[in-house]
Amino acid sequence: MELFDRMLELSGQGFYCAQILMILALESEGKEDGDLVRAMSGLNGGLGFSGNVCGALTGGCCLLGYFLGKGEAEELEDPEGALVIREFVDWFRAFTEVSYGGFACEDILEGNPSNKMKRCPELVEAVFLKCMELLLEHGVVLP
Repeated sequence: MELFDRMLELSGQGFYCAQILMILALESEGKEDGDLVRAMSGLNGGLGFSGNVCGALTGGCCLLGYFLGKGEAEELEDPEGALVIREFVDWFRAFTEVSYGGFACEDILEGNPSNKMKRCPELVEAVFLKCMELLLEHGVVLP
């Protein structure tokens, strides 16, 4: 199934931006984790649907953290993890400021909820592809 089609399928099941990104990350490793996906729901709609920082941005940071961060006491985080996440954040801010005038949900939607149907799927797809590109460049995932 194509990435965009899978995203639309997940959206149709009631998942939002940050959750979709984490589901895609988990699926890339053949995993499922309902608790993690549920936790991601706090980021949706710009932090609890408040219209603040876009859930695709925070969800993308979490996706990168999933692969690069520390998850157990005996585990070490990737020493370049923070740099990779910073690179993603810089890319996201530049991309959304040029395209939408800002990186908050309210900027991206420009006060028009109907923009959500077109802009959000395109943005989530771009975020997922950028995150995977960064992970590939840093040797974290294989092509």
